[in-house]
Amino acid sequence: MLPLETAREFVLDRCAARKLERVAVADALGLVTASEIVCSEDIPQFANTAMDGFAVRSADVADAPCELRVVETIAAGHAPQVTVGPGEASRIMTGATIPPGADAVVMVERTSMAKPAGTAAGGADNPETVRVEVGVPPGNHVRHAGDDLQAGAHVFGVGTELTAGHLGVLCSLGMTEVEVFGRPRVGVLSTGDELVDDGSPLQPGQIRDSNRRTLLALAHRADVDCVDLGLVRDDPDAIEAAILTGVDTCDAIVTSGGVSMGDFDYVKAVLNRIGDMRWMQVAIKPAKPLAFGTVGDVPVFGLPGNPVSSMVSFELFARPGLRSMMGHPDPIRATVGATAAEDLPRRVDGKTHFMRVLATPKNGGIEVRSAGGQGSHMLWAMANANALAVVPDSDGVRAGESVDVLLLD
Repeated sequence: MLPLETAREFVLDRCAARKLERVAVADALGLVTASEIVCSEDIPQFANTAMDGFAVRSADVADAPCELRVVETIAAGHAPQVTVGPGEASRIMTGATIPPGADAVVMVERTSMAKPAGTAAGGADNPETVRVEVGVPPGNHVRHAGDDLQAGAHVFGVGTELTAGHLGVLCSLGMTEVEVFGRPRVGVLSTGDELVDDGSPLQPGQIRDSNRRTLLALAHRADVDCVDLGLVRDDPDAIEAAILTGVDTCDAIVTSGGVSMGDFDYVKAVLNRIGDMRWMQVAIKPAKPLAFGTVGDVPVFGLPGNPVSSMVSFELFARPGLRSMMGHPDPIRATVGATAAEDLPRRVDGKTHFMRVLATPKNGGIEVRSAGGQGSHMLWAMANANALAVVPDSDGVRAGESVDVLLLD
């Protein structure tokens, strides 16, 4: 049996990052930068206020409480028209430009209107006056130009996965497109006369095709474009036609079933004829059998047919391979430490076991317990799991002991 690391290295070596593309920022979520992003302008571009309040000269309020004449109201998006002179203030709204002459902002909660316009002798020509209750230092509640980013600054390097926050930064820089590694188009195929997917009553020997929908969903969660290549009967010509259609239209193909050693399977026969495939037995449970290779230059992942094995194999091999194609510098999901809340038993068999568990936060750490049956056919327990406990070859993990886990959700 091959060690997991050896099998995965074989996969990753053949899943090179795809060609570079320029995509709209709106479509770049989950993609990886292919070039460095450098700030072209100061962010923010102008000094503005972090609070609703009054823009003042800090020297004028050093002996607060005091009263200042209000010379202007400045809303966000509007340029100030008046310079703040001695004994003066401008009413200002959050995000608005600090007016000339002012060097600080007093939040509105620390002020009160001493004299609304037109209420004293002089009528409507009498200006508004604000009473400032506290003194403030220069720069109080002022966001200076370049406070977040300065022109010429490094923003994001090559290999950055773009999250919602990253996209917001790109928009703040005025970017409408970004250079990224392309999003792979991944085709998912099911084969077998025993499979049905039309909801009809099962006939003797038939099973419902759950793997295709599951793998399409897992691929979607991996941020790739998914193509349903359908359910194909056990006919070599039909299988070859479906695979070649996938090769012509997709960047990678995922199949399930027919990869065990000694199996006679039409998919295996076809892939051996048209592809450069390697059929492996990996020292893990579930998901021991794995087929991987290329048809032309298109990677083909042949995953096991048992539902849980198919999902675990996708997590350990297909997902890292697809992420590598997307330019992720660290395509393999990292493990985190956890504590077993109950015994996680297993037997010595020369394999690393990936046990389906429920992970929950507790006392600043993570606690895990079994999600149910551990058979490779027990899809319900896998659906309930949100993590895989990585249990090395042993008799298991005892309650209270540490165990590494892969967090799936």
